[in-house]
Amino acid sequence: MRVLRPETILYNARVRTLDPEMEIASAVAVSDGLVLACGEDLPVLALASAGTEKVNLGGRTVLPGLIDAHIHLELYAQALERVDCETASIEECLRRVAHRAGALPPGSWILGHGWNQNVWGRYGELHELDAATPHHPVFLAAKSLHAAWANSRALALAHLQDESPDPPGGSLSRDPSGKLNGLLFEAATQVVRDCIPQPTLDTLVESLSVAQHQLWAVGITGVHDFDGPRCMAAVQLLRESGRLGLRVLKHLQAGSLRPALELGLRSGFGDDWLRIGNLKLFADGALGTRTAAMIEDYAQDPGNRGMLLLDTEAIIETGLSARAGGIGLAIHAIGDLANHHALEAVLRLQRAGPPPALPYRIEHLQLLHPQDFVLAAEAGLIASMQPIHAPSDMEMAERHWGSRTAHAYAWKAFDSLRVPLAFGSDAPVESPNPFWGLHAAVARSDGRGVPWHSEQALDMSTALRAYTLGPALAAGMGRRQGRLRPGCLADLIVLDSDPLTEPVEAVREMLPAGVMVGGVWRTRQF
Repeated sequence: MRVLRPETILYNARVRTLDPEMEIASAVAVSDGLVLACGEDLPVLALASAGTEKVNLGGRTVLPGLIDAHIHLELYAQALERVDCETASIEECLRRVAHRAGALPPGSWILGHGWNQNVWGRYGELHELDAATPHHPVFLAAKSLHAAWANSRALALAHLQDESPDPPGGSLSRDPSGKLNGLLFEAATQVVRDCIPQPTLDTLVESLSVAQHQLWAVGITGVHDFDGPRCMAAVQLLRESGRLGLRVLKHLQAGSLRPALELGLRSGFGDDWLRIGNLKLFADGALGTRTAAMIEDYAQDPGNRGMLLLDTEAIIETGLSARAGGIGLAIHAIGDLANHHALEAVLRLQRAGPPPALPYRIEHLQLLHPQDFVLAAEAGLIASMQPIHAPSDMEMAERHWGSRTAHAYAWKAFDSLRVPLAFGSDAPVESPNPFWGLHAAVARSDGRGVPWHSEQALDMSTALRAYTLGPALAAGMGRRQGRLRPGCLADLIVLDSDPLTEPVEAVREMLPAGVMVGGVWRTRQF
């Protein structure tokens, strides 16, 4: 029997294992990509052999690697290269677009991301974008990814005219005279996206490689991705070339269900590096665009209750087809009406027979009717939420939802009901920095430190588990990921200070001094 010897031992540290059998250790030994031992310095160091790297951490803190449970990996990688439209004014956004146009030959597409009409006080107009870039087609995605702003050249290339009908599940916005005004909502954004030249797969692979380094820099060691088949292919190529250094749970888009069933793919198929997740469905739109489906009208917008894209019966119909092939669901639901339908559907699917290998999950769960929290507890699902949305959304949530915000972003309520939390960022909608997310979950305040429904704030320990154990459970990896104990994956981060003992404001400024994935240092600054 081969005796394993550690390749690396970290010692003189404060190791927060998140393992209830030994919550605090001072040393961790790593061998063959796995944790070999955790414990006190002397017995762990006694395992060393001549080739063992022994790293004195000088009292630094070691945590399990952080996992982003909701990210758009391809879109995030592309956003790093596109015009940053997250500006304080429309004028600054237009200036950036015009500057990019000056560096590109006429006819080249200009792509951007990040604008927010709630910050600007109004939507951009078609004539403004046309004036800034008369010789280039332009497509600027909103921060929410549920809307876009395009110029006339882009609309023409997409064969969109004033008389064009709204696509199913989407809206072509028009001015009072009925002419297209360049704003696209929900499925209408895809009409223009479909005519934008796609980068080659090799180019996407390189973009993902850059994005991977950005994610390591903030302590991310694993992601749950919600982009499409091209991203899946690119991740596989990264792996084949030996460059994949993130654990990836790859969810399927709704249009991929039939080919997935034909191929026999099942939720949970794969290994420690790349696994198939659930099927992503959209029950509604988003808060910022007021397309999230609501039980009552939006405040100050009589008659608008958003867009319900799937009701209970439609979700169940797709869920049964998916489950027959061993595929679970991940349902996007933001408004209280959409969440009611999603919760009812999951509850009925759970009662209809054995679930797939991975738990059902609802993505976002931003607003619930108070009577529906009990459904979440009964449904046996994962609450996949993004605390970093709260500080960004507070003002518009109050403006659009009014007193209903008492039941919005209700992390504490779900935790009290023992609904497992899996936290992420929704990048590129928000920054993937998990320390910003930890701060948001615990401080639950606006940018000026003013608390917002602080009864829904979490303690740091619970928030940390939602970035480690919660995503691991959602990925079917609860025994091997999200904690540090013998046999677990050697995915960890090293911090100069301990987020569980530092003031919460200090946590937002933290960055890892070292990141290890699979026993390999991906970044190290000590």
